[in-house]
Amino acid sequence: MRKALRWLLALTVLIGTLGTAGAATAADAAGTDSTTDIKERLLSIPGMSLVEEKPYTGYRFFVLNYTQPVDHHKPSKGTFQQRITVLHKDVSRPTVFFTSGYNVSTTPRRSEPTQIVDGNQVSLEYRFFTPSRPAPADWSKLDIWQAASDQHRVFKALKGIYGKKWISTGGSKGGMTATYYERFYPRDMDGVVAYVAPNDVVNKEDSAYDRFFARVGTEECRDRLNAVQREALVRREPLEKKYAAYAEENGLTFTTIGSLDKAYEATVLDYVWGFWQYSLLSDCDKIPADAKNATDDAIWDSVDTISGFSAYADQGLTTYTPYYYQAGTQLGAPTIQFPHVEKRYIRYGYQPPRNFVPRDIPMKFQPSAMRDVDTWVRHNARHMLFVYGQNDPWGAEPFRVGKGAKDSYVFTAPGMNHGANVAGLVPAQKALATARILDWAGVAPGAVQADPQAAKPLAKFDAKLDKRDVQREMTLRP
Repeated sequence: MRKALRWLLALTVLIGTLGTAGAATAADAAGTDSTTDIKERLLSIPGMSLVEEKPYTGYRFFVLNYTQPVDHHKPSKGTFQQRITVLHKDVSRPTVFFTSGYNVSTTPRRSEPTQIVDGNQVSLEYRFFTPSRPAPADWSKLDIWQAASDQHRVFKALKGIYGKKWISTGGSKGGMTATYYERFYPRDMDGVVAYVAPNDVVNKEDSAYDRFFARVGTEECRDRLNAVQREALVRREPLEKKYAAYAEENGLTFTTIGSLDKAYEATVLDYVWGFWQYSLLSDCDKIPADAKNATDDAIWDSVDTISGFSAYADQGLTTYTPYYYQAGTQLGAPTIQFPHVEKRYIRYGYQPPRNFVPRDIPMKFQPSAMRDVDTWVRHNARHMLFVYGQNDPWGAEPFRVGKGAKDSYVFTAPGMNHGANVAGLVPAQKALATARILDWAGVAPGAVQADPQAAKPLAKFDAKLDKRDVQREMTLRP
């Protein structure tokens, strides 16, 4: 981390034609004539190219590619095309910088902060998620500082067009990404809204997750889930035969994880976690009530619905190789206990990220990376809002703000899962969070400045644009 920070001081010298100087030139050129069509202004930025424009009432929506250095320390050593989207409303409005931490959606969508501030939205695909992957791929260049530097260059390139205030946001790995960006480039954004962002400070210390699973929801629901998970391991032999037939029928292979047996156990062990991540307490009625007397098909169907038996096959893992690489090198990954299952039924336990990444990709864990971010947030957070769901396992190790933080908050939405948002907070916190987001974006009405409890989103809800469904990610991923 210290080395990375030293490089920041020298970045403007090293970046050359691909660096902030190029971005600044583009920003100056784009800002000289505000009457120029927005597409022309975007494409006037060096390195920016159009993939397609899609119509949406009240907006312009662009899918773009932007040329980025593979290594921001050595920008002359090769480039790649990073995919971004721009949901354009008006240059007089604030802009929200969104990333999921994974692939970018090429369908017009509006994050919650974008609706709240009635602004523009720039969405960025995370480096190394295809097609935003250098070729050949030097995996050592996939780290949180490089990714934050991608965001910094995009911001510098677009700031000349979107000159009002900016807020970064994202959920889960995207919330982590927004936090890391703020840590390395704290002067770029005017505010940060990070949803359900895990904070695995000490990778080998995961007892918080065990405490979470011991008390989440109700005892009846926990017992149902635990019983199905145990039964799936007890019936390993007949259900693995079913799995083998399923794999053959669907062309699934298990080279990366090593065997069908390892994939089967990994899927079953994700079952309880996956339920609480994506389901609500009211969904417990869908879980078999008497697992011991349930049919093999009933056990299979329940596990497959929640965990997905294709997830740990090569075909399911390939898309997420960049995530597992980061989990095994910087982000960390949880390991939990299964007190309701006898040890003789568990052969592997929670497997490490190394098992989900092809062996020809070298990995070495860096324990200082998350400690650095956590310490920075506790003592230096400014205009940062963290939102968690009460029943979301990933919130068991949250970010926290300390005495050095300013105008920063950590709120938990009661009863909510991995889709927790500001709208799900208790009324007082919902109003305060909305008021702070409006203020950070520079668009808080006078009534809200006088009384934060009067705060509400400036844009009306749009059923398509503001679709809030959480994308179900099979396997254990934030």
